[in-house]
Amino acid sequence: MAKFLVKNSVPLKGEVTISGSKNAVLPIMAAALLTDETCSIMDVPKLKDVDVMCNILSRVGANVQEDYKNNQVFIQTNKIMEYEAPYALVKRMRASVLLMGPLLARAGRARMPLPGGCAIGARPIDLHLKGFSALGAKIVENKGYGYVEAIAEDGLKGCNLYLDFPSVGATENIIMAAVLAKGTTVIENVAEEPEIVDLANFLNKMGAKIKGAGTDTIKIEGVEKLFGARHNVIPDRIETGTFMVAAAITRGNLLIKNALPDHVKPVIAKLKECGVEIEDTFDGLWVRGDLRPLIATDIKTLPYPGFPTDMQSIFMAFLATAEGKSNVIETVFENRFMHVAELERMGAKIETEDRKATITGPAPLSGAKVLATDLRAGAAVVLAGLVAEGVTEVSEVYHIERGYEDFIEKFRSIGARIERVEEKINDL
Repeated sequence: MAKFLVKNSVPLKGEVTISGSKNAVLPIMAAALLTDETCSIMDVPKLKDVDVMCNILSRVGANVQEDYKNNQVFIQTNKIMEYEAPYALVKRMRASVLLMGPLLARAGRARMPLPGGCAIGARPIDLHLKGFSALGAKIVENKGYGYVEAIAEDGLKGCNLYLDFPSVGATENIIMAAVLAKGTTVIENVAEEPEIVDLANFLNKMGAKIKGAGTDTIKIEGVEKLFGARHNVIPDRIETGTFMVAAAITRGNLLIKNALPDHVKPVIAKLKECGVEIEDTFDGLWVRGDLRPLIATDIKTLPYPGFPTDMQSIFMAFLATAEGKSNVIETVFENRFMHVAELERMGAKIETEDRKATITGPAPLSGAKVLATDLRAGAAVVLAGLVAEGVTEVSEVYHIERGYEDFIEKFRSIGARIERVEEKINDL
């Protein structure tokens, strides 16, 4: 097992380039199953989750060629050989549920073990199944054996559907199922995230007819066949936000390249409220936390275009170092405060009640042994470790490596004192 050793670091300075989006590339890779032609996906980040998705695609019949040196993946599927993804792989990544829509559309059947991923609260797939059912699929649940199956032997048919919650995954899965359905599908109250837009753009390149991505209503005219396409994945907005906060928490001066400011508007707004200087330049986003004292602010997570839940723990680490009292309200996931205990071990002053956390700063942080309880919480304790006295040992770092490409290398290149070491397991 590996761990990160993080030491108190100088203010981060220099430039860093943002990789392709984890949350965009995974559904795009799944969508490649919808055609028998080759799909060429560019700007693919080198991540554990991408490896898992490649393995799952191979198991269901895709020919997958990875060119990580050039951040490319090529996927071609003559025929779906299996309609069930293996549990050993699915349990490692929740995004594996995104194969259900393409498998159902292409093969008429999809069976999925209940997915894994970060333990940040209940994330049932009821909305996915509701969408498949509305499209005409028969849903078979066998909770005793831990799987769910969707069957559409006679194909899918267009429908009108209203989502009870704008779920990103459900929106993506239903879109992928509907593109090959007969007739027109209209989905209301859908997620509006940039990753949805990126998926729709890719599918439209393949010959799909999708309108409205990025709004709360999407209209899809089903087509008989999709074709191969070449596509560049959008930059990762959560990685962008992570490095913006890294500049702020260390009172640094960073140029963040390959960032799309429109995708991180709420993070920019909140950092500016705290006193961070941010400028959108031709070269990238300049982020400076060294020009004035940084103060507290309040945040409330919301579906896009609101403040992203994936940035909540990362921003909380920064707020622990700002002057004053901040309130953080989490509305998306009910169990996303597990990082609070880890930050408290380092000296952060945080009080929680239900879905609200109150942070009083600045707190003198000290190095400690902490856990990366999930992907973004892991990034949060690393950032706290950069400004803590002493050494912070971060365990369970596989969570972090699931979602950040070249995490150690990028941080070291801008002045962070951080290293990855293998933990020795003592024999009993």
